[in-house]
Amino acid sequence: MSDLKNVKMEGSKVPAEKIKNPELVSAIEKMQQDGSKENIDAMINQVVEAKFILPANVTPTTRARTNNGQTIMEQSTQVQFRLLENQNKEKFFGVFTDTDELFKWNGTQSANKVVTDFDSLAQMVMDPKAGVLGFVINPFGKSVTFPKPMVISIKQQRDYVRMNNNKIEPGTQVQLGEPKEYPIDLMAALINHFSTEETVNAAYLRMMEQNGQKSYLIVVDFYGNMEETFEAIDKVAKPFLDDEIQLSMMPYSMEFGKTAVKGVEPFYKKQEQ
Repeated sequence: MSDLKNVKMEGSKVPAEKIKNPELVSAIEKMQQDGSKENIDAMINQVVEAKFILPANVTPTTRARTNNGQTIMEQSTQVQFRLLENQNKEKFFGVFTDTDELFKWNGTQSANKVVTDFDSLAQMVMDPKAGVLGFVINPFGKSVTFPKPMVISIKQQRDYVRMNNNKIEPGTQVQLGEPKEYPIDLMAALINHFSTEETVNAAYLRMMEQNGQKSYLIVVDFYGNMEETFEAIDKVAKPFLDDEIQLSMMPYSMEFGKTAVKGVEPFYKKQEQ
C-alpha cells in the first residue's frame, strides 16, 4: 500500500462503473500491433484525456489543533493505494480503463474505486512519498507501462503548452547562441536559488532571439509543479533583467529544450548526495 493524505482527485465524482475508455483501449491495441511513432503518439493522446480507476482504501480521519486557546477539529482523508510490484521489488500504480479490467486483480471487488486522470496520476508518481516508479494501465490485460521519467516528460510538456507566458509559437524562427556578456549576477542568484530546490537537477543558459526580442533562455531539468518552479525562477531573476533582454524558460524534457542545450554544460548541477 502507498499512503497519500489529503489527495485531490480530478474527476473523482464520476462513478467508477461509468468509466469506459473504448478509444484508449483501441489505441493501445493498435499501438501494440504496430509500434509506429504515429500510433504511440495517438495512444499517449488518449491517455492524457482519459479517466482511470484506482483501487484504494479511503479512510476519513479527524485531528485536533489549537488556535488562540480554542480546539478546532479538522477532517482529512487518508488514501491507501494498492501497488503493483515487479520482480525487482519496484512499485507501480495499477490503473484501469474500466471495472472489467479492474476486477481481474484479486480482491479489488470490495475495494474503494477512485476515479482519476493523467494529471493527478502524474502528481502522485512525482511525489517522493509515494515511492513508485510509474503506473501501468490494465496490468492484467493488454497492459502499457509508463515509467516515471516518461510521466514527468509528458506532464511537463502539457503544462508548458497550457502556460501562456514564455511560449515559443510553432513555426517561429528562433536564433540561439551564447550571451555576449555573461550575466554573472543573474547566474549567481539562480545558482543560489537552485541549491535550495530539491526538485531541480540542472539548469542551462542560452541567449535566444525571437521576432527581434532577445531573452535569456533558461532550460531547467526538474520534476514537480512547473508553474511554481518557473514562477520562483522569474521572481529571482526579475531584479537582473531590463526591457532589452527578457527571460524565457523551458523544461529540459521538451525536444526543443534538449536541442537548445545540446553540447552545452549546465551552469547549475545538483550535487549528488
